[in-house]
Amino acid sequence: MCTDAELREIFERCRSIAVVGIKAGVEDDAFRVPRYMQAHGHRILPVSPKLERVLGERVFPALAAVDVAIDLVNLFRAPRHLPAHVDEILALDPRPFAAWFQLGIRHDQAAGRLRAAGLRVVQDRCLMVEHARLMPARAHSVLR
Repeated sequence: MCTDAELREIFERCRSIAVVGIKAGVEDDAFRVPRYMQAHGHRILPVSPKLERVLGERVFPALAAVDVAIDLVNLFRAPRHLPAHVDEILALDPRPFAAWFQLGIRHDQAAGRLRAAGLRVVQDRCLMVEHARLMPARAHSVLR
């Protein structure tokens, strides 16, 4: 489990966020969370084979298709899909600093592989909730 200091470091270091499993429905967490992060200054790199554009950004069909450096991979995928996503993450060059498994998503073996490769990993926590809790000054300055 990451400490608050480790979570703050992720937020401070990670400007580009690849969101795997992003959705286009405004009621979906896989839309609301990246929209919040985008509104707070993070570049969102949507990843989904089902969409073309979301949040004003072109959507990449897979992580391997992303043509800019990724700082953080935010996963909105069922745990059974995580081992394959770990393979994709570890194939990226350069590798991201961190991977974030959204609230309700946990896969200890996948997380262990990522940690062994040097990535920070957060499991079963909401990126938006933790950002709002730990980075309130940044959140307020963006909303003004």
